[in-house]
Amino acid sequence: MVQVKNEQQVLQEGMHILLANMEPSTFARFWAACNLGRGDYLQLKDELFADESVASLYAKITTFQESNADDAG
Repeated sequence: MVQVKNEQQVLQEGMHILLANMEPSTFARFWAACNLGRGDYLQLKDELFADESVASLYAKITTFQESNADDAG
């Protein structure tokens, strides 16, 4: 049986992909520019960052920034 995702599930999947591949500040600007903040932000935040801590997010940001610095130079 084929399961069809509802719009909310599709949007969440897209947000996960963008967040995994964009710098957090760029993702936030994209989110704001597209006026995507109309849903329940706290619920989405809890889903996106369920397995994260401040330390794990900091490590990911640092790694992302270092990889971009390597790509630029």
